[in-house]
Amino acid sequence: MTAPLRLHYAPDNASLIVRLALEELGLPYVTHLVDRQARAQQAPRYLRLNPNGTIPVLETPHGAMFETAAILLWLSDTTGKLAPKPQDPLRGPFLKWLFWCSNTLHTDLRSYFYPEKFIGPDPADQSQLRRIYRERIRADLHILEEGLQQTPALAGNAQPGLLDLYLPCLMRWCDLYANPKPSTAVSGPPDHQPDLPPDLPAETPLWFDLTAFPALYSVCRMAESRASTKRAQSAEGLGPTPFTAPILAMPPEGSAT
Repeated sequence: MTAPLRLHYAPDNASLIVRLALEELGLPYVTHLVDRQARAQQAPRYLRLNPNGTIPVLETPHGAMFETAAILLWLSDTTGKLAPKPQDPLRGPFLKWLFWCSNTLHTDLRSYFYPEKFIGPDPADQSQLRRIYRERIRADLHILEEGLQQTPALAGNAQPGLLDLYLPCLMRWCDLYANPKPSTAVSGPPDHQPDLPPDLPAETPLWFDLTAFPALYSVCRMAESRASTKRAQSAEGLGPTPFTAPILAMPPEGSAT
């Protein structure tokens, strides 16, 4: 890749995962802020890059890439890094869990964050959908923890792979946005600023505790020690412990909401 890559991003969005991969690979890239408050992701110019109107997009010498897992796999295949080679016995388990993260846990989180997009404007319906997806996410985490414990070579090792970049971001969003706290009730994940869900009063105990998942906690702790994370912290205002004890992002440009 001779031309710089261009990452269309918003702070603390799924583009964070791609930024971490670019930093870990040491690839030259430039960023273009997508102003979510102005709904720039729905502008005609952006939709020509990604007709779904979602973030991220990575512009490459071969055209625009969208879908987080596809971008990650393209970067890995192009550079020969961050993933087991096709002949490696770990290749199958790696692909299984990469797409599970994208198609299951990440998708379940999105349904929890944006219930109005899936069930309409009625608050009671949204509350019911959140209850359903809260239980699904809880089950997802146990499935993921067991999978990592059964195949420890997939993540949490000295040499990071794509799962070492993807998983900490998912854990960050579980804590910040699917684990409602009175102090963050007026904030929310990208593109959304919900009140505390009506089925979760302010005194509700937090249901997500990362330390209850030792393998996931280890992956997040190791991620915080890497230079790629430090650079992302600075670029997106993620705070000192973005994965093990996250706080709402305070980016130098743009907004996570």
